[in-house]
Amino acid sequence: MAASASAEARLRGAMVPVAHRVVSRAQETADTWTLELEPLGQRIRPRAGQFDMLYAFGVGEVPISTSGDHDGDGPLTHTIRAVGAVTRALCALEPGAVVGVRGPFGTEWPLDEATGGDLVVVAGGIGLAPLRPALHHLLAHRGRYGRVSLLYGVPLFQPLRRPLVEQLAAKLEQRRVEAGDVVVREGDVGDLFYVIESGALDARHDGRLLTHMSAGDHFGEIALLRDVPRTATVVATEDSVLQTIQREDFLAALTGDEELRGRTESVAARRLANT
Repeated sequence: MAASASAEARLRGAMVPVAHRVVSRAQETADTWTLELEPLGQRIRPRAGQFDMLYAFGVGEVPISTSGDHDGDGPLTHTIRAVGAVTRALCALEPGAVVGVRGPFGTEWPLDEATGGDLVVVAGGIGLAPLRPALHHLLAHRGRYGRVSLLYGVPLFQPLRRPLVEQLAAKLEQRRVEAGDVVVREGDVGDLFYVIESGALDARHDGRLLTHMSAGDHFGEIALLRDVPRTATVVATEDSVLQTIQREDFLAALTGDEELRGRTESVAARRLANT
């Protein structure tokens, strides 16, 4: 009963805006800004993965994911893209301005459940900002976890919904290769999809260079999509770290997301046209 009353009190508190003063404003891209906010009342303590409702007085309210290190008593941080009236008003605020904040809301990332295991964090574009609290937590408690990898800037994965990203991340397996190693050979059967975590690789067809690849690039989708032998040989030009997904898991993800399948088919068609 006490726990229920406590939860109800937290929910009731989350419905009342708390005034916050803007203490810093940093431009990240042409249309994206990060605001650091100090409370003028009760401190809001979001967890990694949660969001707050930010209120621009006289304009309106929008949900914005937190993007800072909130384990301590530092400022409340939000990275905002100016795409509408409210977000444009928030991005235009100067230090000293006051905004209303309600929250936190949403489901936090289950970081405690990952204790002792390896983690892969996948993000693209502004999608990295909501993951910053999780990354801060992982770094602050590094000894609790095994291998931690960040895959950032993989265009193929940028529009994916959170459940599918989590599904794919859980299936990733790391592979390290040395400069000169042949990762896939033209004519071989394909059983893996590859994402480059770090390093550089070249793809060649009949000895002709097709493309240079580096961190964030991917390869191997043609053989899996079309059920054909590998169409190119890929060789590491420097020591590299790759993330791999088994054929069955990759195809299952495509079946569950038509946009991902369409983007992948488009990439495969362009690459086949160049071979």
